[in-house]
Amino acid sequence: MIVTLIVICEVGFWVLLAGGLALRYLAKMPRLGAAVLLCEPLLEVILLAVTAIDLKNGAEPDWKHGLAAVYIGFTVGLGHHTIKWVDAQFAHRFAGGPPPVKPPRYGTARMIHEWKTAVRWITAAVVAMGLLQAAIWYVGGDGDIGSLRMWQHKMLFAIGINVIIAGSYTLFPKQAPKPEREPVRIER
Repeated sequence: MIVTLIVICEVGFWVLLAGGLALRYLAKMPRLGAAVLLCEPLLEVILLAVTAIDLKNGAEPDWKHGLAAVYIGFTVGLGHHTIKWVDAQFAHRFAGGPPPVKPPRYGTARMIHEWKTAVRWITAAVVAMGLLQAAIWYVGGDGDIGSLRMWQHKMLFAIGINVIIAGSYTLFPKQAPKPEREPVRIER
């Protein structure tokens, strides 16, 4: 049931996003579009409540409960940025908006971009780890919490990967290609 609800939440996320943006730009109803977009967090609240109820009713904690916590964490950490990105793409393609800003490619600007991205992913992982820890405390010592701990370890791995990627742009910044010089012509 939990996995089905996660799939429904993911599909619902994209349906609400598409509907909100369509109302905002195509139907020229920005307030209604914003109201639809503000319904997005309700999906995660429902998923959190159903997961807690499932555990309270004696369900053995397993990978599905961990996946629910990770899904909520990633929605918290990455959802707003995803919505902003899709909004910019939609506005450009369907409403005559300016082209979306592309991330910088070189130097300090690219390093800063990578650290901002890492912070979003780290936030997602930390929120997921917090929810997983809350589930561990909620279940108490009576239940098998191994699968929840496994998800926490995976979140630590995700944090490590993002720190390594952002750190590599700090230590080894990508340099802009040097313009090729035209050969000097000597005329006689």
